[in-house]
Amino acid sequence: MTIVKTYARLRADDLDRALPLLREMVGAEPDLRFAFDGVELAAIGDLLVVAGPQQERARYAHASATVIVSDPDEQVRALEAHGAEITTAMSTSPTGRFLYARHAGGPEVEYVEWVPELVERIIGS
Repeated sequence: MTIVKTYARLRADDLDRALPLLREMVGAEPDLRFAFDGVELAAIGDLLVVAGPQQERARYAHASATVIVSDPDEQVRALEAHGAEITTAMSTSPTGRFLYARHAGGPEVEYVEWVPELVERIIGS
């Protein structure tokens, strides 16, 4: 398994209000922006902004980071071999497959396998 990219997570009430400063700091537009399950998300630089009403985004507050991986099935095997607990089974979103896991010691991370178009557009070949 390969880590393709990592994102620190930020939470915001309003994505449109949060993005101008981040655009200036990063010097770029978001790589992706989409709505999912009651929240809006935008990836800009190495930041993933989760925006929306507090009660909606609270459902995602347990994860400290989002890690893009090349093979989530292999990631699950490695996580379990090291004592991690899968807290959200493999599911799908507009960006690809994802799961959540709590590592031994406590941190919880979202792991995502992007659809090929996103890998090509954001990471390149």
